[in-house]
Amino acid sequence: MNTKNKYYDIYLQLEERILNKTYAAGELIPSENLLAKEFHVSRETIRKALVLLLENGFIQKMQGKGSIVIDRERYAFPVSGLTSFKELHEAQHMNATTKVIKNEYEVLPERVRQYVSLPKGAKAWHIERVRSLSGEAVILDKDFLLEEKIRKVADHELENSLYEYLENELGYEISYAQKEFTVEPVTEEDRKWLDLKQDSHVVVVRSAVFLQDTTLFQYTESRHRLDRFRFIDFARRR
Repeated sequence: MNTKNKYYDIYLQLEERILNKTYAAGELIPSENLLAKEFHVSRETIRKALVLLLENGFIQKMQGKGSIVIDRERYAFPVSGLTSFKELHEAQHMNATTKVIKNEYEVLPERVRQYVSLPKGAKAWHIERVRSLSGEAVILDKDFLLEEKIRKVADHELENSLYEYLENELGYEISYAQKEFTVEPVTEEDRKWLDLKQDSHVVVVRSAVFLQDTTLFQYTESRHRLDRFRFIDFARRR
């Protein structure tokens, strides 16, 4: 094991144990002393590895007990970041698939037009995708591409990554977003496309997305099943 990267190598091994459920959700992982003996390193090296597990959402420290494995079936969606679904599922090892259910150029619905303050009759590419995790449909994404120069994006690109295509193939510089989070009653459309079981509400994330030059570029509405996600942010007291 590389001396300089001992703690990181240990982190990767512990991460793999959590992902393959050797350490199951809700269980305590071995103590610092036991891990230090197993890996033949100091407790300080183990602490550094545990800090990485903590920062990446794999464990939670319990006062007087140790470190408990967090339920990774509830995936972490960053509140402040502007991250594509593909980037999220690759970073968090999600078993995810995407299905395109709409890809049409049409007049903006009135509620969307008002949200982004565009004139009546404004048009956009209206894209809808269902995101499934481990075979369950848990997100309904509705995107409206407001940039007039954009032409139809092929379904296979939408199933891979819209942002990857727009940035790498078309050269758009997607920069920042204004987000709104609400909990709302499920709609008939939600019930049609999502595996909601007995859920009565969904988490809805609405975003106005802007390019580097401050051009309003996209409106998106993501409707999430309540039990599969936790929305996270990092805050520091000034």
